[in-house]
Amino acid sequence: MEHVLDEYARPYDPSEPRVCMDETTKQLTGEVIDPLPPKPGQSERFDTLYRRNGVATLFIFFEPLGGWRQVNVTESKTRIDWAWQVKELLDVHYPEAKKVHLVMDNLNTHNGASLYKAFAPQEAHRLLSRLAFHYTPKHGS
Repeated sequence: MEHVLDEYARPYDPSEPRVCMDETTKQLTGEVIDPLPPKPGQSERFDTLYRRNGVATLFIFFEPLGGWRQVNVTESKTRIDWAWQVKELLDVHYPEAKKVHLVMDNLNTHNGASLYKAFAPQEAHRLLSRLAFHYTPKHGS
């Protein structure tokens, strides 16, 4: 825990931004019965029945001290999905950063091995050289 607290206490440095990351899944639903149109003084009415339309994953990145956040939606949350999100973080959002300090939970896909699974070794190494991982304690994210 002290490792993460030390990272949060580190002064802001735009060349080494601190970016927090998490992901979540959301069920996608659709209406089974069309909503009833609103009447004067009443809002639209929805039935409690819904159709399941699958699940989406939301990858959330934010830099608290930089005032930046990004949410990307994918169909799954595999190692490959996570690796592509990290590549976008480094190459699109922080191309000038010397190193990005990534604070996240210790899910089994959140590691350098995922980058090596998704990309050629030279590309995975390039990305890893610009990352510093800071894992929150188990059950602490």
